[in-house]
Amino acid sequence: MHWHELSDLQKKQYIDAESVFTALRDAEKAAQTVRGSMLWRQVSGKTYLIRTNADNSQKSLGPRTAETEAVYEKFMARKKWLSERVTSLRQALQLHQKLNRAHRVGRTPEIVVQILNQLHKSGISEHFLTVGTHALFAYESACGVRFADDATTTQDIDLLMDTQKHLLLASTLEERNESLLSTLQKVDATFDLRDDQLYTAVNASGFEVDVIRRMAQNRDPHPLQVTSAERDFWAVQVGNGAQMASSARFAQMVVSASGHMALMTTLHPLTFSRLKQALANSPTRNPLKKSRDALQAQAVTQLVEEMLPHLLPPRADAPAA
Repeated sequence: MHWHELSDLQKKQYIDAESVFTALRDAEKAAQTVRGSMLWRQVSGKTYLIRTNADNSQKSLGPRTAETEAVYEKFMARKKWLSERVTSLRQALQLHQKLNRAHRVGRTPEIVVQILNQLHKSGISEHFLTVGTHALFAYESACGVRFADDATTTQDIDLLMDTQKHLLLASTLEERNESLLSTLQKVDATFDLRDDQLYTAVNASGFEVDVIRRMAQNRDPHPLQVTSAERDFWAVQVGNGAQMASSARFAQMVVSASGHMALMTTLHPLTFSRLKQALANSPTRNPLKKSRDALQAQAVTQLVEEMLPHLLPPRADAPAA
């Protein structure tokens, strides 16, 4: 057996925390639709309803009528309700963070949880997939288990960038006067690019973040810098990048030892297993990494078969529905 199960108390705490975490993410997303405000403004003796946005832009919604008054009342009531809901859920999440820590619910590295949350806060999480060893924390969290330490120990995280949406990613960051590197530096100011390897940033503790991409095809730009900032990541091509980019997604809340939570989006577990087994069998793979590749492939395949059978492809001999 490549894992051991969490206790019933730990599983219950995880489920309760995940419920609050998901509700908060949904509420925060809904609150984005009512950013800014509405106000009444006198213009040439008439009163107009004005919609103000977070970027200070304004738009007239028409003169004051029973209809625009209803629009105003509905907007302000929803804005107030969502604000109160977000505040309440954030307080509940703080409590669950403490309970997660007390019950030792999670063990995803703190730096990984912080990075995932910062990508979300900066509005760019959808542009990256967490691939490599750290995906194991998403798989084990989904099943209420913990893999053996020799399968999960690593000092780097691989982020697969969606090259098809690169322009949107770059514009999102540049509108905020940020780069991907400066985004990571909000997590840890000591992150900096390696001069000999510009797809890697490393912090003072030696933890590395690698930004990878699929092999350039069709009109893909290459080489590819994440933003036009003077100092930012240059994504590196990887041979199995296209397979990872086209994989079905697997999203799961992960928890650190301190109890903090983040959403990790990664590869479908069977895709992970298949790619890891291919690496283990590759004659060009570093021999020091092959045994762990094989271990991870076997562990995740077994986990899916025993804990996530709904993710298995339908059997050829299965009876028709």
